[in-house]
Amino acid sequence: MQIHFNTDKNLTGSEELIASATSLISEELNRFNQQITRVEVHLSDEDGNKNGVNDKRCILEARLAGMKPIAVTNHANTHEQAIDGTIYKLKISLEKITGRLKDY
Repeated sequence: MQIHFNTDKNLTGSEELIASATSLISEELNRFNQQITRVEVHLSDEDGNKNGVNDKRCILEARLAGMKPIAVTNHANTHEQAIDGTIYKLKISLEKITGRLKDY
C-alpha cells in the first residue's frame, strides 16, 4: 500500500507529521492491505493563518484494487485529530465494502 500526501498552499507538510500519519495509516489499515493499492492524504487549513474551530481538514482517498476509490473527510481543531477521524471513517467504510464482497 502506497501512501501519498498532498497539502494546500496554507500548510507546509512537516516531515514529523507526515511520518507519524504514514505510520498510523499503515498500522490502522493493515488488515485491508490486500485490497488497498494506494491511499491519498489531502491536508488543508481552511482558514489559512486565522485561528478557527474545526478549520483543519483531512481527506483520505483509498484506491481499491479493481474498484472505484473511496473518499472520506473529517474536520477538526488539529491535523492530527482530522487524520484520526478520517482513518476511523475509512475503516468503517472499508469494513462495509469488504463485508459485502464476502457475501457474494
